[in-house]
Amino acid sequence: MNLAASAAPVAALSLRDRVDDALDRALAERRLVGAVVLIARDGQIVYRRAAGQADRESDRLMREDAIFLLASVTKPIVAAAAVELAQRGRIDLDAPVTRWLPQFRPQLADGTAPDISLRQLLAHTSGLSYRFGEPSGGDYDAHEVSDGFDQPGLDIEENLRRLARTRLRFAPGRGFKYSIGLDVLGEAMARATGTPLPTLIEETILAPLAMADTGFQVADYKRLVAHYTDGRAADGSRRPLRMHDGSELPFFDGVLRYAPGRIEKAGSYPSGGAGMAGSAGDVLKLLEALRRGGDGALSPEAAAILMQAHTPAGVEGNDPGWGHGYGAAVLADPVAAATPQSRGTLAWGGVYGHSWFLDPQRALSVVALTNTAIEGMDGAFVFDLRDAVYAGLDDA
Repeated sequence: MNLAASAAPVAALSLRDRVDDALDRALAERRLVGAVVLIARDGQIVYRRAAGQADRESDRLMREDAIFLLASVTKPIVAAAAVELAQRGRIDLDAPVTRWLPQFRPQLADGTAPDISLRQLLAHTSGLSYRFGEPSGGDYDAHEVSDGFDQPGLDIEENLRRLARTRLRFAPGRGFKYSIGLDVLGEAMARATGTPLPTLIEETILAPLAMADTGFQVADYKRLVAHYTDGRAADGSRRPLRMHDGSELPFFDGVLRYAPGRIEKAGSYPSGGAGMAGSAGDVLKLLEALRRGGDGALSPEAAAILMQAHTPAGVEGNDPGWGHGYGAAVLADPVAAATPQSRGTLAWGGVYGHSWFLDPQRALSVVALTNTAIEGMDGAFVFDLRDAVYAGLDDA
């Protein structure tokens, strides 16, 4: 911790002082093992720091170009590709998924199997769910549905077969529930275009934005971090536990099941909702492209669609003040959300320990990739970082 900064009058603290303090406290209290934080304002990086350890057991320090398993940070990348491909006329978001996946016909409780559109999969209004979002012992457990970051070696055909045997939580288009829909969407996109999903994402998003560290395979295993779960040591002190295939964490009423080795296992399907690995710098490139209206990589029309809420705030399943767009939550009411972020802010995270947000009113992009779940996604660090950023901007 920067003791000089801590002793300074509050009004004199800079953005760097404040963000450093939030990060140093999370590391000192062993809530995080390591992190990379990047902050851009008006297109210029105003804060960059790699802190802590990429691999605690080998004492490998974190580097800014570290590669992380992205979990749901995958979603805005795949969502951007889906919207861009729709703008180019290569896919039809309003077509039923059965046009390309004819056997995928999950049913409602009454036994009917309504059509599900690609748009509903993208918007989480399909009636599907996530296994980790369901109480233990339900149909997702019974059919061993993969959430896209577990079960190494599982292919997409088998997971779609399992998922199709679960019950839809509501009629498509009649509700909102965060779901595995982008995994289904990813396979439909691949079949609609005749292009494997990894190649499709590379051609549509990664190459145009020079996101060379990101993909459904690890670009450089020497830069891949070790991942950790929140835990407590035998002596009662707080100490995250090294993650392994089969690690589990309780999460609300469900359970997060991890397999960090999944990405290395041949046959693991490319999960459109959780299957990519990448760097903080690459995620920042995507956010800045959206902020700039596509930045020449995406069409302005696609960028505008991706910045909008498509499920309004107040719909069950959203946090207070937040709606949901394609790949991220969208802030509608900062007061209801109790946040200093501006109306129209996009934000999301990933269950390996990540958070990001894009505040277009303040021309602000913030990426924080950590190797510690769940603290780095939904712990005190996320809110401490957010508050430090805005306090630092206001003091500037």
